[in-house]
Amino acid sequence: MRFSVRSMAIVSLFSVLTAVSAQIRIPFPIVPMTLHVFVVLLAGMLLGPKNGALSQLLYFLLGVLGLPFFAGGGGVQIFLSPTIGYLVGFVIASWVAGSIVWKIDIPKENIFLYGIAAFVGLFVIYCMGMVGLYVNLNLIAGKAVSWFGVFKIGVMPFLLSDIIKGVGATFFAWRIVPLLQKSGFITI
Repeated sequence: MRFSVRSMAIVSLFSVLTAVSAQIRIPFPIVPMTLHVFVVLLAGMLLGPKNGALSQLLYFLLGVLGLPFFAGGGGVQIFLSPTIGYLVGFVIASWVAGSIVWKIDIPKENIFLYGIAAFVGLFVIYCMGMVGLYVNLNLIAGKAVSWFGVFKIGVMPFLLSDIIKGVGATFFAWRIVPLLQKSGFITI
């Protein structure tokens, strides 16, 4: 698999943007809002499935190696964390969102294409996150928590802010992707 210098730079940039966005906390009811879900969705929609997913994989690997990339720091202990499923979900969600935008033959000016990509990507993050949280709570922490309990803990507090981020990513990508495509900056 060969990568151009531009692809490597953009993948690295989005990896760092994800790390920075995970550190920004905006006051919001129930739990503070971070912006990394917004960047994860944008990575896929702007960079395409391969480069979007690679940017999130790089983010994940650098965090596992100990860089303070995650909202709670970094290091190998993340594999025992309740958030591991969400972090793995970022890679898959970015690939899925990018695949929807770039592999489905719909004109890039269609806002619904980006909305579907954003919300399917968000659904993937939540599914992966719930699996990781369920395993963490039931097997590692030794607490008996149902799937509905996991949903109440790992989805409901974040749902409103993530819907806002999904809508924001939809509008941002809808305006930017056609411009980048016409300029020749994006080639998938």
